[in-house]
Amino acid sequence: SAIKILAEIRKDRTLALSFDNNLLTETAGNDYVIGLGYRIKNVGFNSMYANNGMGGRIESDINIKVDLTLSKRETIVRYLDYNNNQVGGGQDMWKLLITADYMLSKNLTAIFFYDHSFSKAVISTMYPITNIRTGLTMRYSFGN
Repeated sequence: SAIKILAEIRKDRTLALSFDNNLLTETAGNDYVIGLGYRIKNVGFNSMYANNGMGGRIESDINIKVDLTLSKRETIVRYLDYNNNQVGGGQDMWKLLITADYMLSKNLTAIFFYDHSFSKAVISTMYPITNIRTGLTMRYSFGN
């Protein structure tokens, strides 16, 4: 078993200048990520699909990753003619992403995912939004 810990801070900023109405729109964001990874070694089970359909035992590692992210975005509209600034929008978003993958063969990997996000707008005229996605993905890699 192996544990991996992740801490990350990301910053971004976008400026858009419009000469039609003399506006400078600034969008700034900060992301704070805390992650945890865990590997369970040599998990096996019997399968009729092992050994090219002949049956047998499959053994592989289960890799589990959990990431919790807080994203803060804010849009400021700057009126250059009037020397006036207004908050035009933005949101605070929490996101939880859980993934677990298991190699069924050299080329085939099964991936379970759970993605839960909740956003709350900075301005009061927008509603909070929650999205939940979950599922199972089968990934086949061509080549070696």
